[in-house]
Amino acid sequence: MCCCEKKDPKQEALEALLAKYKGQKGALIPVLQQTQDIYGYLPKEALQQISRELKIPLSEIFGVCTFYAQFHLSPRGRNIIRVCLGTACHVRGGAKIFERVQQELGIKDGETTEDLRFTIESVACIGACGLAPVIMVNDDTHGRLTPDQIPDILAQYE
Repeated sequence: MCCCEKKDPKQEALEALLAKYKGQKGALIPVLQQTQDIYGYLPKEALQQISRELKIPLSEIFGVCTFYAQFHLSPRGRNIIRVCLGTACHVRGGAKIFERVQQELGIKDGETTEDLRFTIESVACIGACGLAPVIMVNDDTHGRLTPDQIPDILAQYE
């Protein structure tokens, strides 16, 4: 690298993280969590670097990443929409809310819009049963919904 070239700040953060955990047993999950905090997901190149630095086979790392729902192997949207499909939401029309969100964004459960604006996830329960049907966008709860409210809710998020 030339003296004038700047290193990618995310790459520098990953290198610092790996230096901190080098040689520590049980470091994989915290390293994966913090790597995901850096990138927003777990890119293949980062997993390969983790494998080299921590001397853990890539297949083992991939196994951990795919076992735990908290880890994501592809980029996620800036806004995470969680649509509750639990019992109370189901009884009060949660499926229609979910259909409308998917229709408005043109994506299905677990997918991300091409512009990385939204990711949709169905969840078993949000814990706001008295407000059913409910969605969360990031940390904001929207309850007592009808499908017609969805476009205005989505418009609030860049």
